[in-house]
Amino acid sequence: MADSDSATAQSPSPSPPAAPLAPRKENLTPVGSKIAELNESRVELLTRIQGLKQDLHTWRSKLDTQIKVYREELTEVKKSLNDEVEQLRLEFKELRTTLQQQQDDISSSMKNLGPVDGGEDEVKEAKHSEADVQQEDEAKVLTVEEEPSSA
Repeated sequence: MADSDSATAQSPSPSPPAAPLAPRKENLTPVGSKIAELNESRVELLTRIQGLKQDLHTWRSKLDTQIKVYREELTEVKKSLNDEVEQLRLEFKELRTTLQQQQDDISSSMKNLGPVDGGEDEVKEAKHSEADVQQEDEAKVLTVEEEPSSA
């Protein structure tokens, strides 16, 4: 039995039959056309990528230009506003000084006039005169109301 086992082990296993060469060439032809097709597609994609890169570069350039212009405009506006604010501060300072001067002038004028006792009498007289005028007006109204009824 050992002899039969060794005989089986020594005999080579049968190899598959060799494939004909013609079918392999036919299989290579579709692969070649696929490679050519993929190469064309690759070239098209690379062209599109280059175009997109150029578009992106152009877009960035325009954006950078706009940003630069806007920054310059903002700087000008800021400077203008700062100038206006400074001008307003100066005007308010002048107004404050003028107002303070006027208050000081009024205070000194009031001190120079002395006590205002006579002024109180004038105010009382004005109130009495006003009351007299009001009483006269009421009397006229009563007189006007009485006249139509006596007619």
